[in-house]
Amino acid sequence: MGDKPIWEQIGSSFIQHYYQLFDADRTQLGAIYIDASCLTWEGQQFQGKAAIVEKLTSLPFQKIQHSITAQDHQPTPDSCILSMVVGQLKADDDQVLGFHQTFLLKNFQGAWVCTNEVFRLSLHNV
Repeated sequence: MGDKPIWEQIGSSFIQHYYQLFDADRTQLGAIYIDASCLTWEGQQFQGKAAIVEKLTSLPFQKIQHSITAQDHQPTPDSCILSMVVGQLKADDDQVLGFHQTFLLKNFQGAWVCTNEVFRLSLHNV
């Protein structure tokens, strides 16, 4: 991992941490957001740490497992990191579904946080 650019190392570590928290205990996700963070979840918009965590913890499933197919990371001109994830998820006993998720990460008070996030299921012909 040491031969990858620093933004890829940070992005990959963030993504691994995010999905570990999401799959194990969504209530812990508040630590990665700030009050100015924004989330667009399937077209619905939420702003602020409290609103985002409320949305994520109220999703209608008991258990979920994410499998990451690919992830890409880019540095931005303002020292942030743009990360895009493609993968599959399985919620409860539902069928496996594809998803896309994008994160904008910013170093805030010495920690990397998510300032912007967009999530969409990869549903076709629905």
